[in-house]
Amino acid sequence: MAKYFDVHPDNPQPRAIRQVADGVREGWLIAYPTDSCYALGCRLGSRDGIDRIRAIRQLDDRHHFTLVCQDFAQLGQFVRIDNDVFRALKASTPGSYTFILPATREVPRMLQHPKKKTVGVRIPDHVVAQALLAELGEPLLSSTLLLPDEDEPMTQGWEIKDRLDHVLDAVVDSGDCGTEPTTVIDFSGGEAEIVRRGAGDTSRFE
Repeated sequence: MAKYFDVHPDNPQPRAIRQVADGVREGWLIAYPTDSCYALGCRLGSRDGIDRIRAIRQLDDRHHFTLVCQDFAQLGQFVRIDNDVFRALKASTPGSYTFILPATREVPRMLQHPKKKTVGVRIPDHVVAQALLAELGEPLLSSTLLLPDEDEPMTQGWEIKDRLDHVLDAVVDSGDCGTEPTTVIDFSGGEAEIVRRGAGDTSRFE
């Protein structure tokens, strides 16, 4: 049974955030809010967490997982960024974007695209997600909480708890955070390629 944390969207309770971060360190798989819908999250190197996310979402090995980072300094440890890409990312973060970039050695091979050796990264503009990342001190390995054969992610924490109680360890509920996933931009080839149009404005990449 998943633990349920009702967290204030603007002033998240430190005790609840600490409990969730401690759980993630122990191996929890959580559902948590971001600036573009709810996401599944676990510790960076958790093989069990990755397997569980794949099972819940029915993903194959070509799926790009995302490292949700607290800030640009943290993000820069996990992906290689040249000057042009740096400026583009800096202008778009924090925000509702996921960027696909070449992974550094800090990224476990099991998280990288098997052929491209890339990984997704993002910096969310969401108070609760940022509080959790600050307490955790490392990125959350994440994937949008979009179930197979459904067009839109779930938007209510209680609904997530009700439907996924048996496969999650915790649900962090801070209210509705929308149904539109991030905009995905692939910079792995040097030029911006729009992979998915979502919550983030794509005009600067066109």
